[in-house]
Formats: sequence, C-alpha cells, structure tokens
Amino acid sequence: MSRIGTFPDDDLAGWILKSPELGAAIGAFSDAVYNRSRLPMRTRELARTVIAHDNECEVCVNTRDADGPTAGVDEELYAHALEWRTWPGYSEQERLAAEFAHRFATEHTVLRDDEDFWQRCREHFSDELLADLALSCALWVGMGRVLRTLDIGQTCKLTLPSRA
Repeated sequence: MSRIGTFPDDDLAGWILKSPELGAAIGAFSDAVYNRSRLPMRTRELARTVIAHDNECEVCVNTRDADGPTAGVDEELYAHALEWRTWPGYSEQERLAAEFAHRFATEHTVLRDDEDFWQRCREHFSDELLADLALSCALWVGMGRVLRTLDIGQTCKLTLPSRA
C-alpha cells in the first residue's frame, strides 16, 4: 500500500503529480539516462539490475527495456545479476559496472578510496563512460529507494518504451 496518496499497487506515476515540477525534472533525468547514455545497453542494464536488488525494489528488478533483445540483453543477463562476480556470461566491462553499481549503492566511500578498483576500471571505461555510469547509478539508487520506501508500484513489471 502506497505511503502517500491512495494509488493502486500498479500505479508508478500518479504519485509524481504530488510534486509536478520535481516530477518533471526527474522524468527528464530518467529520459537522459535511458535514451542518451553512451553506455552499452548490456552494461547499463546489468548495473541497473544490481542496484535494483540492492534497493530491494521489485518494480526495478522487473523492469526490462523494449530494445533489449536487439541489443543483446536477454533474460540470462537479468537472471544472473546477483552473480556478477562469477557468472561467465558477463564481459569485464559489465562486471566492473556491476561492481561499481553495487558499491555505489552500499559502500560509496570505500569505493572512492579503492585505488585497485579505479585502476581496473580505467582499462575498460573512459572518463565519459564513467560519468554516464555514475549519473545513471545516482538515478537508480535514488528513485529505486523512493519507490521502495513509499511502497509504490511494487507489483509492476515495467517495459521501457522502444526508441525506434
């Protein structure tokens, strides 16, 4: 049951009308993360799913991108997200993005000071890709926690619209 308003369990957007200006701004940020990021979709989706699990946000765990299958994103990518350290189906870039996402959500100051991580990261990410990853993680941690804390949309399965 939603902690604000009387929204149905499957209503993801109605509550945003309680704060229309901030809601519109977060909508624009979300659009940028999903439609303007330079991250490969597999890398983006693995990082997003790892944060979804860390946030315990069911709608986030169940979200899929309509363009995912054409970008090589299949259910296996999602099914093994909690095994990002060991599942052989992930590239090194994807694994590093998952590590960044997990640590961003759970131990950000330790991550900041982990020189070994940053050295490994530099081998697979440009500064521009790292900026996109960090800003994307900021959206996912924040909005996932909002949805989970306010108990909004936790019965939903969201499909992001196709960009075609």
